[in-house]
Amino acid sequence: MEKPSTPSNFIKNVITDDLESGKVQKVITRFPPEPNGYLHIGHAKAIWINFTLAQEFGGSTNLRFDDTNPIKEDVEFVKSIEEDVKWLGYDWAEKRFASDYFEEMYKRAELLIQKGKAYVDDQSADQIRETRGTLTEPGSNSPYRDRSVEENLELFRNMRAGEFKDGEKVLRAKIDMSSPNINLRDPVIYRIAHVAHHNTGDKWCIYPMYTFAHPLEDAIEGVTHSLCSLEFEDQRPFYDWVIAECEMPSTPHQYEFGRLNVAQTLTSKRKLKLLVEENIVDGWDDPRMPTISGLRRRGYTPEAIRSFVYETGISKSQGLIDLQMLEHFVREDLKLKAPRTMAVLKPLKVVITNYPEGQVEWLEAENNTENPDMGSRQIPFSREIYIEQDDFMENPPNKYFRLFPGNEVRLKNAYFIKCNDFIKDADGNVTEIHCTYDPETKSGTGFTGRKVKGTIHWVEASHAVPAEFRLYEPLIKPKEDEAAEAEEGTEEIEKVEKSFLDEINPNSLEILQGFVEPEMKEANPQDKFQFFRHGYFNVDPKYSEPGKPVFNLIVSMKSSFQLPK
Repeated sequence: MEKPSTPSNFIKNVITDDLESGKVQKVITRFPPEPNGYLHIGHAKAIWINFTLAQEFGGSTNLRFDDTNPIKEDVEFVKSIEEDVKWLGYDWAEKRFASDYFEEMYKRAELLIQKGKAYVDDQSADQIRETRGTLTEPGSNSPYRDRSVEENLELFRNMRAGEFKDGEKVLRAKIDMSSPNINLRDPVIYRIAHVAHHNTGDKWCIYPMYTFAHPLEDAIEGVTHSLCSLEFEDQRPFYDWVIAECEMPSTPHQYEFGRLNVAQTLTSKRKLKLLVEENIVDGWDDPRMPTISGLRRRGYTPEAIRSFVYETGISKSQGLIDLQMLEHFVREDLKLKAPRTMAVLKPLKVVITNYPEGQVEWLEAENNTENPDMGSRQIPFSREIYIEQDDFMENPPNKYFRLFPGNEVRLKNAYFIKCNDFIKDADGNVTEIHCTYDPETKSGTGFTGRKVKGTIHWVEASHAVPAEFRLYEPLIKPKEDEAAEAEEGTEEIEKVEKSFLDEINPNSLEILQGFVEPEMKEANPQDKFQFFRHGYFNVDPKYSEPGKPVFNLIVSMKSSFQLPK
């Protein structure tokens, strides 16, 4: 793979200054996913940033699950996240959960109450939202804001004891309802939820909000550089407020970077979850999904993804990356790794009328012309073969150099054949082509008697292995403002409009039945190949069966994309 250029990385400069000044002795970062869905391509950037920066400076990274909302979380998501991080090539120093610190968080919340910095509010979620104010208008104080410390402590302890219903009360930080930063207008820091937690069971019926728990977790773990995507920038004042007012002995600092937004790629977990729930895809690992597990099943490689996110750099800008850039790195990674073979996706039978009946000869074919170390293979050739339907036209346009009546082409790794006749069915569709071959034109013999302008691929019929091919296009076309959509993490309840389902590409999946060369019968799940003229394909681990491979299109052969110089 070509060596990427050096992209922007302002966080690296910050860490360098912190170490040189003595402000930080050892770099500690964390990757803090919420276990409420599968990781997607945007998370790959956050993983890369946290793990590689810590490694580069001799530090460490914790994998920490921010499991503060048991209503949406599941052990399935925890396991999938662990698998994805390891598959991308990273390992963590320690695995932590926010739920490990629930008792400590509760004590810090009581400390805030004792300091007069938090209060129990009886208002509903709608009432709190209505009195929060706007970007231009200040909020208004809750009628319960001036409760005494003693009353707030008693109510909060009763909340923990399970004496109130869901939504009946919340604990809010007491900051400033007129602050120009809406995040400082007495944010909710605890809510009631009588729901079992995947780690703590029924021990708790109150849970900390993400924005309150997150800075405490960082401080408890001694994180030095809390790296977040840009939508958390407005939350940083509250992050610092929590650290200071909760009197944490460690003081982490939050730094924000621009999210990885890829054109024609959906990265809202809420919407991805809806696609799964509505059975529009066959799971979180559907190869059309931008999840790490979906990309893995489709055939993307961790090396390609790492190179891609490296090249995008780390900056404060919120840009949109061309999908072709990701596909470029996949091609670059696979071009020397993937064996090159032939597959016919839309078969059309060819009978070579002057080839001896019952005879099969074996021809030599290179496995990868750009990587001679991959050696060669033997492929069968006989009287009957399959070619692509698109490689024959009865009445071709100008500059069509494939098969048509009277024209001669080369069969890759085999002979010249000439079309003499063809057969149609009752509907007028060509079902069979009759050709003759010239035995003197065998590949590798150095024949120079004449030249042909077209070379087509083929598969010998008697040894051909039936195979299924799954071709993909982008699943959904995002709206113009998709890049600006905030990722989950603010804990605000948002209703997903199902209208975006109307934007689903009806051609996102095309399933074809064709043939591959005989040695492909033993292909294993996740084996990758380049099919001549079609592109790179991966053996699907979900639907393939022994002797019946299913191939996912990873990327097509060529692209006009060029890396900026």
